Amino acid sequence: EILRHLGCSVVWEGDMVRVDARSIRRHDIPKELMERMRSSVIFLGPVLARTGRAEMTLPGGCELGPRPVDLHLMALRQLGADLTQTGSLIEGACKGLRGGLIQLPFPSVGATENALLASVRADGVTLLCNAAREPEIVDLVHMLRTMGADIEGEGSGTITIRGVKTLSGVRYSVMPDRIAAATYLAAAAITGGDVTLLGARPQDL
Repeated sequence: EILRHLGCSVVWEGDMVRVDARSIRRHDIPKELMERMRSSVIFLGPVLARTGRAEMTLPGGCELGPRPVDLHLMALRQLGADLTQTGSLIEGACKGLRGGLIQLPFPSVGATENALLASVRADGVTLLCNAAREPEIVDLVHMLRTMGADIEGEGSGTITIRGVKTLSGVRYSVMPDRIAAATYLAAAAITGGDVTLLGARPQDL
């Protein structure tokens, strides 16, 4: 729904989703869409990089105590974005992002994702230090590299991103959800049942 609001074409085809983002025309995301999930904040970097503007509210989703977005804002500011937060409203603008040094105080998955998505087409080289190392970060980098991004160091604490002029469309299979896999395995262990879990990647667990 967020992608469609921004102007993308989104079509479900069985267990595949086809997204055409060539027609993106908006930079704002309504509060009612943002507050449905925690991960909606990941739109901040890409929308800002693509349109030069961004207007959205704080994300919603799981209430697991304080879930600030200050690291996301800090990372994007290091790339040249002008960002302000007034209450729950986040507004941003930029005249083209540029590479820079991003030193995260701790390895935040979300901030690492936002920095990656914003810097792949930034002008110059971005050095992302204390980056998150989770398999989801590695998978995101693999997809971006398939699209034409120049990134190295995924899975380590330091990721180097060299901005490219263009990215291309791609057909990509997202990694299996390791949290869901571990949940099913834990349920099997608790109940003493027999479960065959297809499609999971043991190396991620």
